[in-house]
Amino acid sequence: MSEFLKHEPCPKCGSKDNLARYADGSAYCFGCSFVEKADGETSNNLIPKNLYQISDYENLVARKISLETCRKYGYGVIEKQGKRYQVATYRNEQGTPVAQKLRDAHKNFAWVGDAKAVQLYGQHLFTKGKMLTLCEGEIDTLTCSQIFGNKWACVGIPNGAQHAKKAVAANLDFCNSFEAIHICFDMDEPGRKAAVEVAELFEPGKAKIVNLPMKDANEMLVDGKVHELISAIYDAKPYRPDGIVSGTDTWDIITKKEIVDKADYPWPKLNTYLHGIRKGELITITAGSGIGKSLFCKELAFSLLNQDRRVGYIALEESIKRTVLGLISIQLNKPIHLEQTEVPEDELKKAWDTVINNDRLHLYNHFGSTSDNNLLNRVRYIAKSLHVDYVVLDHLSMVVSGIAEGDERRLIDNIMTKLRTLVEETGIGLILVSHLKRLEGNRSHEDGVETSLSHLRGSAAIGQLSDLVIGLERNQQSEGKDSTVVRILKNRYSGQTGKATVLQYQKDSGRLLEINDVSQEFEEVEVTF
Repeated sequence: MSEFLKHEPCPKCGSKDNLARYADGSAYCFGCSFVEKADGETSNNLIPKNLYQISDYENLVARKISLETCRKYGYGVIEKQGKRYQVATYRNEQGTPVAQKLRDAHKNFAWVGDAKAVQLYGQHLFTKGKMLTLCEGEIDTLTCSQIFGNKWACVGIPNGAQHAKKAVAANLDFCNSFEAIHICFDMDEPGRKAAVEVAELFEPGKAKIVNLPMKDANEMLVDGKVHELISAIYDAKPYRPDGIVSGTDTWDIITKKEIVDKADYPWPKLNTYLHGIRKGELITITAGSGIGKSLFCKELAFSLLNQDRRVGYIALEESIKRTVLGLISIQLNKPIHLEQTEVPEDELKKAWDTVINNDRLHLYNHFGSTSDNNLLNRVRYIAKSLHVDYVVLDHLSMVVSGIAEGDERRLIDNIMTKLRTLVEETGIGLILVSHLKRLEGNRSHEDGVETSLSHLRGSAAIGQLSDLVIGLERNQQSEGKDSTVVRILKNRYSGQTGKATVLQYQKDSGRLLEINDVSQEFEEVEVTF
């Protein structure tokens, strides 16, 4: 058939406007399938022989679908071998019936005819307009048409949500002839997924996804919620990909009081400058070899445990025994890992009960297994199943060395991206230990050289993806070898960087204590997000 011109009364069935007249003089009745060829010859025998002649239309009482609606869409009833079937007739691009979907009383479906050649259900009834409602099936299509007085364009996909994208893509020109597409699919997971896939076929702002308070459109009609259904369709908002937020939707965001979940650092000056240790952040601790990164992390973990926070501790360079003894040492103020330090068993048990035996600490016995995916899965389990607040991962270089082969920089890039994603996914605070690269010439971080983001080993991703980077500086050979400068190299939260405080190692207690008279030196730097 050529270009459509207008609708006319049908000389066969008497319909007022079911006959479509085309530019070449041909005509076709979408009600009774009457055909008038371009030369004036008429025929009613173009329906494929295996399709059923619908002899009866009736209202669907259980679905609250009227006779008028069923007749408009050609949704009829047949009897076959003593059983009644509801029949939805589908048509091809020329408007000719080519396939039928049969539905029995038990919701079993079967196709007859050429199902591959069909258009969207009801597509033959419409050409173009302001609004097209796209439904998941025939019953919902009839429902949406009926609530709008059978005046607005409503069509349905033929083969369920999983084939929605393909069906709409095959009829994209028809859909695009409407100014707006309202996608009214089922509210189950397949329906929601299909709605997004279909919406992404259209130019931005054209497709709108309808959110229903019940499972589907017909369920709302049966429940008497017609006004709510109409409002849901009309009020549907243009689809936006996840993460895209309009400025007009941000008022509630900025006025909602947000409670930041944070704990305190164990050193007052450092805590003042960093404003606490927050969940949802990736904190990198870096220093030269033997400077005291692990002791620094144990002090952090001990402080978090004392603040009733749940902590996961993954130390890849030491055994669980050494990690636990390190935490107990802080409780006892004694370096019990040293052979000359003896502690009575009852005192040791009391400290163990206080720090360890409380279901707040969880450790990982890695047994030499340090592959990145294995470790990430353990961190995810600790975060989601054991509900920890903070995880210490000591250290990144061991994770990299656990991978069989590959360029170190690329490996670190990949791991840091995964860790950053994991922090966002779980909401934990991740305390990560990273080594520094060796410097050229005679300079060495072990000799107290000032740390810098550019000194991070292997990849710029460590600094870029961390919210906070703390450098520890200590000259192992000087008279002040027990004093460690804590330098803030990056501070996404407040932007303050520079020398924050000085910690002094106490040989008798094995503790890191803050020196009170440290000068407060800071430099404001531009924060990169």
